Amino acid sequence: MQTPVVDVEELPDRYVVTLNRPERRNAIDTDMIGELHAVCGRVEDNPKPVLLTGAGDHFAGGADIAALRDRHRDDALAGINRNLFDRVARLPLPTVAAVSGYALGGGAELAYACDIRIATSTVVFGNPEPGLGIMAAAGASYRLPEFVGMSVAKQVLLGGRTLDAQTALQTGLVMQVTEPGGHLAAAHKLIDRINRSAPLALRLTKTILNAPGSHAFADDLAQAVLFETQDKHDRMTAFLEKK
Repeated sequence: MQTPVVDVEELPDRYVVTLNRPERRNAIDTDMIGELHAVCGRVEDNPKPVLLTGAGDHFAGGADIAALRDRHRDDALAGINRNLFDRVARLPLPTVAAVSGYALGGGAELAYACDIRIATSTVVFGNPEPGLGIMAAAGASYRLPEFVGMSVAKQVLLGGRTLDAQTALQTGLVMQVTEPGGHLAAAHKLIDRINRSAPLALRLTKTILNAPGSHAFADDLAQAVLFETQDKHDRMTAFLEKK
């Protein structure tokens, strides 16, 4: 049997998903894409927050270039990586990427697909695809500008700029920078805080945030649903009684 390239640990209140090709800097190949789709299905069936990280020193050093070289027009039109990363972005509850070392190419785009990123001081984000004759076509063109602004996004996607830890923090791409090895503990601490919130409130908030354009009436509808929940009543009663 083939050795899995994605490790999944299901805990009572979260999934810990680890890209596990450290000898290849966790390069994203066809097998990894298939296994991550399976992970997405599992999370969709039983929603919990997700912590996504990479084994070894790097998050993901990009797509597997040997595999990319053999892809053709129909592969691009199928959106192989993009469909996966869009699915990751749509997962019901918050996703946190714990990123160290290289997050390049498809690896960067997978990190961009997560809701929040925590990085170590060793992190390097970049999208060098044009140097290989292709473009970053798995979400970078519409996610990165939202995170860092159009000017910085163009510097990365057109100018070949890489973003180190401090720049990623200053531009809002990452929430926190830790010392090497500290990113997992920080990500778990963040998920601990996330899990203190109401799951339905998180789920509806994420859905609204991800919806394009102005959606004031959708906000009202989502709030109307939450106002009628027992969870809302219990949480507010506990808050008032504690005061």
